[in-house]
Amino acid sequence: MLTRRNLLAAGAAVPVTAATGGKMYLCIHQTTSVAAGFRGSLEGYARAGIRYVEVIPPLVEEFTGHESVATARRLFSDLGLRAVSSGGVRGLAEPHAARAQAIENLKRTATLVAELGIDRMVCPCGTAEKFTIDDYTRGVENLREAGDIVKPLGITVMLEFMRGSTFIGTLPTALNMTRRAAHPNVRPMFDCYHFWAGLSKFEDLDLIHEGELHHVHFQDVSGIPRELLDNGTREIPGDGVSPLVGILRKLAERNYGGPLSVELFYPHLQKGDPFEVASRIRRKAEPILQQAGVL
Repeated sequence: MLTRRNLLAAGAAVPVTAATGGKMYLCIHQTTSVAAGFRGSLEGYARAGIRYVEVIPPLVEEFTGHESVATARRLFSDLGLRAVSSGGVRGLAEPHAARAQAIENLKRTATLVAELGIDRMVCPCGTAEKFTIDDYTRGVENLREAGDIVKPLGITVMLEFMRGSTFIGTLPTALNMTRRAAHPNVRPMFDCYHFWAGLSKFEDLDLIHEGELHHVHFQDVSGIPRELLDNGTREIPGDGVSPLVGILRKLAERNYGGPLSVELFYPHLQKGDPFEVASRIRRKAEPILQQAGVL
């Protein structure tokens, strides 16, 4: 029988070898400029001096509906951009009635992501259903199944804990689940907003093994009462109350090196000029990276 104590203890069971290391770099998630479309967002980011992007499948699918995947890849090259990650599929970890459809979505999306030359995709756990402690054993099996599906494509699925999720809503639970899955193509990622706005604690950062994190989303938390926070109240780094410098330093101690992907949902940003939005993000975010010593 899996007990709550066993679930918590599982986090120390499987050490993870460092996979990245090195410096961090600013990246922009296409959700931030979703209204501009695939090409429009990329062109704006490139003009603003951004070199790394996280794509989202809906925009990719819209673009490749009338252009080829090869054209999409060439666009990255022509603009001097590197696509370092992709948005992915929800509902892969938690047991639920629609999981079979989630698996089909994973197969389709992972194939497209691999064709773009991207080797990782984010898989959020945003459920609000009711679960029991026994469901976590099934969740580990579900993660292994997802890893088996994407492994032949050279893709890693990255489990994203989400503020308010009733299954995987904190950093410790995400670490425990991916460690118990012990699959080379299943890794944890870290979202600064879900971390600071949710139920995780700053000292939870000490639980991360060296090189364990595979990707980071980089946002700030609004200074409004936490009761009013939701998935859309994400601020540009530097415009909120999160201790981002301290968080980045902790991640650096754990040998994270790679993208800091800014994913924002405010309509005035999503509908804004991607060049202006990206330029503003750079002005606000890069001093934080410099202060943290991770550039």
